[in-house]
Amino acid sequence: MSQEPEVYPLDPEKVYISMDELTLDTEEGPKTMKMGVWINYDPVRIHRMIVREKVLKVDEFEVLNPLESKLRRADPEYYKRFVGLKLVIDYPGYSSGIVAKIPFENDPVGFYKWWRKGKHEDKVYLSLGRQVQLFQKVAMMDPKIILKKDLDILRS
Repeated sequence: MSQEPEVYPLDPEKVYISMDELTLDTEEGPKTMKMGVWINYDPVRIHRMIVREKVLKVDEFEVLNPLESKLRRADPEYYKRFVGLKLVIDYPGYSSGIVAKIPFENDPVGFYKWWRKGKHEDKVYLSLGRQVQLFQKVAMMDPKIILKKDLDILRS
């Protein structure tokens, strides 16, 4: 008789550290692994459980920070969408990287030129709400430079 592996169901009250065991359903059936192994095995899923679904609590230094670093490499697109304007970018006029939110808020026209006209849309993810916010500011401050497709978004 083989012994059934121990199951460690998710405890929503517990704050997980990297050595804690957790059992989650996978395509191959239930899997039990240490939290530190889960963040390597399925970083996007673990991140969603923490940030979106808010069903998993983890230690920020021991689990969340390494997880976010893993996400950047494992799924750059997901990472970019999650980080949004907190992403550090190379922006004209700054010698080192700067958080995208700073030029977005302080220099909307310059940011628009860099982001849309400079073809850097792939570098910083802007939700539709953020795009509308940017297009409204640019349309007010320098209406000549805004693209027709962006004005159409404002009109819809």
